[in-house]
Amino acid sequence: MEATMATTAGTEYAPNINAIVTGAWQTYADRVVLRHTDDNDAWIDVTGREAQARVDAVAKGLIAHGVKPGQSVGIMSRTRYEWTVLDFAIWAVGAVPVPLYDTSSKAQIDWITSDADVSIVFVETAEHAALAGKVAKDKESPLKEVLVIDDGALDAMAAKGAKIADTDLDHRKSLAKHSDVATIMYTSGTTGRPKGVRLSHFAYVRHVAGLQESAKEVLYQEGAGTVLFLTLAHSLARLVQLVLVSTGAVIGYCPDTTKLVPLMGTFHPTLILAVPRVFEKVYNSAETKAAAGGKVKIFRWAAKQAIEFSEALDTPSGPSAGLKFKHKIAHKLVLHKIYDVLGGNGTWAVSGSAPLGARLGHFYRGLGLTVLEGYGLTETNAASHLNRPGSPRIGTVGQPLPGIEVKIADDGEILMRGDTLFDGYHHNPDATAEAMDGGWFRTGDVGHQDPEGYLTITGRKKELIVTAGGKNVAPAVLEDRIRAYPLVSQCLVVGDNKPYIAALVTLDAEALPGWLKGKGKEPMTVEEAAKDPFVLESIDRAITRANKSVSRAESVRKFEVLDTDFTIANDYLTPSMKLKRSEVMADFADRIEALYAGE
Repeated sequence: MEATMATTAGTEYAPNINAIVTGAWQTYADRVVLRHTDDNDAWIDVTGREAQARVDAVAKGLIAHGVKPGQSVGIMSRTRYEWTVLDFAIWAVGAVPVPLYDTSSKAQIDWITSDADVSIVFVETAEHAALAGKVAKDKESPLKEVLVIDDGALDAMAAKGAKIADTDLDHRKSLAKHSDVATIMYTSGTTGRPKGVRLSHFAYVRHVAGLQESAKEVLYQEGAGTVLFLTLAHSLARLVQLVLVSTGAVIGYCPDTTKLVPLMGTFHPTLILAVPRVFEKVYNSAETKAAAGGKVKIFRWAAKQAIEFSEALDTPSGPSAGLKFKHKIAHKLVLHKIYDVLGGNGTWAVSGSAPLGARLGHFYRGLGLTVLEGYGLTETNAASHLNRPGSPRIGTVGQPLPGIEVKIADDGEILMRGDTLFDGYHHNPDATAEAMDGGWFRTGDVGHQDPEGYLTITGRKKELIVTAGGKNVAPAVLEDRIRAYPLVSQCLVVGDNKPYIAALVTLDAEALPGWLKGKGKEPMTVEEAAKDPFVLESIDRAITRANKSVSRAESVRKFEVLDTDFTIANDYLTPSMKLKRSEVMADFADRIEALYAGE
């Protein structure tokens, strides 16, 4: 298929990431650019001048500590102010930040620090330090030093660099060239050992310039800001962090996601950045709460008005007078409460990492929050596509960002090339060669694009199910619809080489009490609910409704409700909330086979 490409003509790019950060914080020296919380969850404001001073102080400490240009330095922490300070300070001295997920195991720390030759790692907590310390004790490991953020590691580093001259730091900031490696980001990995994705300084500076233009309505609106709670070890949050800094938008940090709703309420973000599961949970919890209060019919009516209103916005005539009136009533009765949960000030939302689905996209736009769904992988530096603010097409992931060329292979796989993509897997030439096809990066995702370049993702190539009858089934559509039911946490659709499609379903432990109350049922545990006839009948009805979105050959015929969830903690979800299908299928193989017993 003919390739499509977006361009940014005549752009003069920053020489490296440091130039972006320094330039932005000079421009916004007296403006609040970052906000973090104290022990009482009150916001502490940081101006551009203060942020630059803190980064420079820590960077000088790194120089005094002996960190060399090109050296890899690890960061293992939740998303917090100190993460950004460390990230930018490591860049400032010409070194290479290597993020580690704060949920990393000892084996993962060992692998990443060894593969990236990390000798120093900054960790958040004593628990992290204990894990990393075990790795550092191994004489074969390059890791020699573990510094703890909670124990004042940044203050100590700043004090150590007090005698380093500004000119020494300025020299270090100028060293990195476009082609130099800016970071090595390890894929969260739904299969196998994480691969180190090398991203250059130019991949970032080009992307920042492209997004400043493509999303200017979002980035430069009055009072622009977001609460960052997605992990900065993931490429999406990392890129967004740099883009927001470049435009002077305010970043608030939420390390503890259990506090997200109250922090949203005091921060009032204009932009909500999240993965689809967060948008699903907000919707589902609102429905569950309505059911517990005996108002589920009103909620569903209001949700229907929101979706229909949004769908009508895409028609030539727009919403009718009658629909506008019903939408206004729905907003007054129900929708404004959900909008307020998200801070009550949002105009835009960006969803990435997995498909959102048109239903939720229309619901949130009907709520007053236009979701700009995007797409990308770590290898494409987080974002390759984005729906533009002025012309979103809900149900698609938008058009290519500047610098990215896209084509669809004969088998439907999405191929890309461009100078914002990675330059290879670290120490893994075989994997790099396997990922490329004549200069095109093979994304592993299947989809199609329209003549204007809007891309629709249909699923992962490796996840495509081929039934015994030869029917190709992309599980994502069904899984999305089944997860839409408030009681469902996760869903795995199976059926490869089997006579029909089946599913494993897990229950949402947080939603269960409210759901039971709304149904007039006595409290029960997840284990009890997984066997309860009423619960099973309700899940059955939800799956029957979900089956209406696909053909009969693609529909779920049998299912089992498990008494355990798929989570990050038990290693069935990646840190970006993607299901590790192979692990689930291996560990629950007997349960899957039981779904086909007697066939």
